[in-house]
Amino acid sequence: MSSTVIRYRTKPDAADENQRLIEKVFAELAEARPDGLSYASYRLDDGVTFVHVVNGEGLLDLTAFQEFQRDLSDRLEGTPDREPAAQLGRYPV
Repeated sequence: MSSTVIRYRTKPDAADENQRLIEKVFAELAEARPDGLSYASYRLDDGVTFVHVVNGEGLLDLTAFQEFQRDLSDRLEGTPDREPAAQLGRYPV
């Protein structure tokens, strides 16, 4: 399965808002339960670095994800690093 890994740093005063918007994405995912989509998001210990791992399609269709992306560039320091990755395994499946 093909994956995408996105890593970025937010401005310190925008990190909590970024997390709040991500949590809204997960709330919508819990309701919508799109088939064939796996999504994980992490906030690193520095408090301003976020990592997202996406497998599959459908994330862009979510209203909460569109809201998350709307002002993303205003919350960021620099530009996100986005890389394709090959999933070697996953537990639980």
